[in-house]
Amino acid sequence: MEHVPPPAEELARLDRELAELDARRAQLLTRRARLLAALRPPAPTAAPGWNPSAWGAPAAGRPGAPAQPWGYVPPKQPSAPRSAQNVLLTLGGLLLTVAAVAFTLVSWGSMGIGGRSAVLAAVTVGALAAPAVLLRRGLTATAEALSALALVLTLLDAYAVHAVAAPDTDGLGFTAVAAAVLAALWTAYGLALGKLRLPLPAAVVLAQWPLLFGAWAAGAPALVVGWALLATAVLNGAIALWGKGTGARVTACVGGSVMAFSALMVGLTLSVTASGPLGALAPGALLLTAAAAALAGAWRASRGFARAGVVVAGLAVVAAVGGVPAAAVPEDWGVLAYLSAGLALTAVVRTRLPRNAAIGVLVASAAVVAGALAGALPGLAMVLLGPVTLLSDVWAGSPGGFRSALDPTLPWTGLAAAPVVLAVSAGLLGAAYRWWPSLARIAAPLITREEPGSGGGPAGAPGAGTPEAGGAAVPGAGGEPGAGTAGTVGTPAPGASGAAAPGASGASHGTDAPWYAGGRAGTPWYAGGASAARRRPSGAALRGAAGAGAALLGWGALLLAGAVLDVPYAVAVAGETALVAGLLALAVRGTGSGREGSAAVPVTALVAALAGAVSAGLLSLASEGASYAVFGALAALFAGAAVRAGAGVERAVFAVAATVGCTVLTGFAGRSLGLAPHEAAPLMLLVPALTVLFGARLRRNPVALPVELTGALGALVAVGLAVPDAPFLALVLALCGVLASGAAVRPERRPVAAYLAAALFVLATWVRLAASEVSFPEAYTLPVTVPALVVGFLRRRKDPEASSWTAYGPGLAATLLPSLAVAWTDPDWQRPLLLGVSALVITLLGARYRLQALLLLGGAVLALDGLHELAPYVVQVAGALPRWLPPALAGLLLLVVGATYEQRLRDARRLKDALGRMR
Repeated sequence: MEHVPPPAEELARLDRELAELDARRAQLLTRRARLLAALRPPAPTAAPGWNPSAWGAPAAGRPGAPAQPWGYVPPKQPSAPRSAQNVLLTLGGLLLTVAAVAFTLVSWGSMGIGGRSAVLAAVTVGALAAPAVLLRRGLTATAEALSALALVLTLLDAYAVHAVAAPDTDGLGFTAVAAAVLAALWTAYGLALGKLRLPLPAAVVLAQWPLLFGAWAAGAPALVVGWALLATAVLNGAIALWGKGTGARVTACVGGSVMAFSALMVGLTLSVTASGPLGALAPGALLLTAAAAALAGAWRASRGFARAGVVVAGLAVVAAVGGVPAAAVPEDWGVLAYLSAGLALTAVVRTRLPRNAAIGVLVASAAVVAGALAGALPGLAMVLLGPVTLLSDVWAGSPGGFRSALDPTLPWTGLAAAPVVLAVSAGLLGAAYRWWPSLARIAAPLITREEPGSGGGPAGAPGAGTPEAGGAAVPGAGGEPGAGTAGTVGTPAPGASGAAAPGASGASHGTDAPWYAGGRAGTPWYAGGASAARRRPSGAALRGAAGAGAALLGWGALLLAGAVLDVPYAVAVAGETALVAGLLALAVRGTGSGREGSAAVPVTALVAALAGAVSAGLLSLASEGASYAVFGALAALFAGAAVRAGAGVERAVFAVAATVGCTVLTGFAGRSLGLAPHEAAPLMLLVPALTVLFGARLRRNPVALPVELTGALGALVAVGLAVPDAPFLALVLALCGVLASGAAVRPERRPVAAYLAAALFVLATWVRLAASEVSFPEAYTLPVTVPALVVGFLRRRKDPEASSWTAYGPGLAATLLPSLAVAWTDPDWQRPLLLGVSALVITLLGARYRLQALLLLGGAVLALDGLHELAPYVVQVAGALPRWLPPALAGLLLLVVGATYEQRLRDARRLKDALGRMR
């Protein structure tokens, strides 16, 4: 017969064997690493510090060589000789530079004019000539260090010349001339010694200042300074495109970006602050010239720089063209001029402009529209959030106008054109949503146009500097128009022949529908080669986004128009409620249509309707009649939407909103009746009672649970209102228990509602006894406990599998817990003694008959009762003990528990299992 050891013994044996296996594995891995190190020949010499096998890859030149073990760290290599050389040269050049500066600033005055000239000339000429000799000998690093020293010496020469030879000249003017001379000198020097990397970038840096400092020294107006900045930016752009050396081109890119941005800011500031249309012409010319320069640079730049340049050019054109009419209209309406100019840029889709340029112009147009919308959003936020201030003064009386009902401290200046901006944007998005197939056909030539460099674009198009590898394919080729598009895009786009462009996957497809035209996906977006390496949204999704934006912006435009016009209060309240009704109709109409991408419009309408309902409800709090009218209308509207909507989340949201509106109406009724908050609490339970009946009618309908939970939250609000008055609190708790009992009649709610009803009844009893200042609660609780225990006993006889918590828990808790609360404040010994004996008997019965409720309730009450009785003696003993003894005992207890941790853990598991097996 095979011997089966106990689980504890077998577990200990398994742990020992696993530990032995881990130790043996560590030994084998160590031995394997040593053998691999012995077998591997030295790797061929590569770049300093480079170890090709450091991450487990085969050594260079030996494809089959064994890899390093995981986690192997190569030993640190000594510093390369060239790295040490660079450090020494840098330190040496730095010391020489410090010495030259100290000599020029401190020791200059102790020498005569001849000595000064001789020293400076000799040192500068030597520093400039030495790199040429060093380069012929191959000492490039040393030559770089001396060229840096020579650069500092030339700057010091310029300072010395100004201090000695021309001390009376203007500092800015002299700096401009000196920067120009030094830039030319270092340009020639860098071109002569092409191996040096420092002179040309230094020349580019010096070239940034002559025009700017010259205009500043001449006291030129801001417009001339802007032209100087623009000319410098153009010079930088030319260097970036045709300059020699990466360092000089990168430096020119950075400098050109800074100078161009500064020039644009000068032009934009002058255009915005112009006193009239004529005054805006000169800044507009500066901006247009900057746009032409950016477009010319983008024509030869790489793809990313090309698009960025065209975006800048488009924004500059908008600022230049829109600035003239903006200066002729009031300040609040100037944004419409810029918006019109930005929208005019969208005409690029009708032109044959290369793709990168067209996309950049469209991005600029979108940026202008986004900026205009951003300026209008603060006003919309004020309209939506302003009524919050009415919460502190409900029903104070109807104000005269819309703005009077909002926060009086809100600024309303500068918002005259905001509703128009929102309305225009909403109209454009709505038109795009309505005529999406036509828009798709118009934009098809732009999207399907060949990328520059792929064989289909002009050689000088923007972005031609870096042709994309593999060419470009027709986006979305092979897709067919589908749901969500009220038409069929059947005409192939220009350049699309039904086959993939060069570089595509090679598959041929019959339909050339662009990716934005809507419908089901045909050829995936990545089938067009490298030019389609980004995931693009479907046409249905874009159309849905346009419709959602139109609905949202149109709603915001109407809201903000009422505040800007300061319509009467009644008109504002009625208007906001009517807007909610319109949004609900839009949400219900689009719910459950089943078309791809069609969910964006109804979901957006639903969210806007909820936000509008909150705003309208808050706005109505100024007047009692308006409050009843608005919340009644909102409750009816949401209830009607819930009836009309299809089954789903939207229907549940509508039903929940209607329930909230009805709950608020019951609160208004209590206030109108002049009831105190605790007196109105029972009235607040009317809606929760209706939700229980509604849930019983709907049963397993998905809407039932959200509605009942909303009613439960209303009941919780009623409980909170009744807290200040104990008798009313007991009444409300009892009524809540009745509602929970009604919900527990249904089988699907019974597991939660039954326990909740029992807890509420018991809690209501305790609160009622406490409110009546009863000192002998057993006289009231025992008549409840005894019948409850009898009923539980009969239930257990009929169904032995029934839980003891269901059978005996409520009856025992009804007496034990109130008695325990009174015993803790009872100075006599009779009640604690009787309670302790009763708890002990209950605990023993629970252990004998394996009933979890009796064991845990009786044990907990017994422990707390005993703690209460022993607490005074424990305090006395603790006061008599030495101060060090309690920490020592605690430490000893921890040591014992730690030493027998596994055993205690097994005991805890056995106790948990034993309690789990109880009923």
